[in-house]
Amino acid sequence: MEKGMALLIKGEPYVIVEREFVNPGKGSAFVRLKLKNPNTGQVLRETMKSQDQVEDIVVEDKDSQYLYADGENYHFMDLDTYEQFEIPMASFEDYNLLMKEGDTYTLVMWESRPLEIKLPYKVIYKVTQAEEAVKGDTVTGATKIVEVETGLKVKVPIFIKEGERILVNTETKEYVERVNQ
Repeated sequence: MEKGMALLIKGEPYVIVEREFVNPGKGSAFVRLKLKNPNTGQVLRETMKSQDQVEDIVVEDKDSQYLYADGENYHFMDLDTYEQFEIPMASFEDYNLLMKEGDTYTLVMWESRPLEIKLPYKVIYKVTQAEEAVKGDTVTGATKIVEVETGLKVKVPIFIKEGERILVNTETKEYVERVNQ
C-alpha cells in the first residue's frame, strides 16, 4: 500500500494520503493509513496488519486541462473528448493556490469519477507581489514573503523581485530556486 493508491472501503473509494509502516519488536508489523474520500472529503485513519485483505480498485490516469474554479468546484476538460466536468473544491482545499488555469494535470479516475488531482512535484510561478529589499538588510538567510500569480504566499530570499519566476515545491509550498526567463 503506497501513498496515492486507491482502496474500496465500505463500498466507497478512498485515496491513501499518508502511510506509516510500523515494525514493533514484538508482534506482527502493521501500517497506519490516513485515507481521504475524494467525493465527501471525509478522512479515515486505519491501522492494518500485513495479513489484512483490502480491496484495491483499478484507476485510470487521465490528462485534463484545468479551466477555472468557481468557489465550490474546480472545472476541468478532458483533453481527448473535450467533455467538461467538476471536482468539489472541498476535496482538494488548497489546490486552487497551486494550480494554474490552462495548465494540464493528471487526474486519477475511477468509474468516470475523479478521485485525485496529481500535481507536479515542482511548479514555476510568476511573482506578482514582492516588497523591495531594504538596503543593508542582508543578514545571512534573510527572507521575505511574496505572492505568486495564483495567490499563494511563499517565503523567498530577499533578492527575489516582482515579475521574476520562481520554482516552488507543491508538497511543502516552499521556494526551491529562481528561474531565469
